[in-house]
Amino acid sequence: MTNETEVRVDRDRCIGAGMCALTAPDVFDQDIEDGLVLLLRTRLPHTDPELEAAREAAGMCPAEAISVG
Repeated sequence: MTNETEVRVDRDRCIGAGMCALTAPDVFDQDIEDGLVLLLRTRLPHTDPELEAAREAAGMCPAEAISVG
């Protein structure tokens, strides 16, 4: 059992709404050229406060382009 949670994005599904970058800026950013999600951290320790922010961002994504877990 690992002490980390995997974070994944599907740039093909992303519509560039930017909610992820606003909700969890230490985990997600937006590409300045196409506006699509950029994943800054692929794994988050279970104790990292950004894990809850990443989960919140996944829940808010209108394209369902983010998965955490």
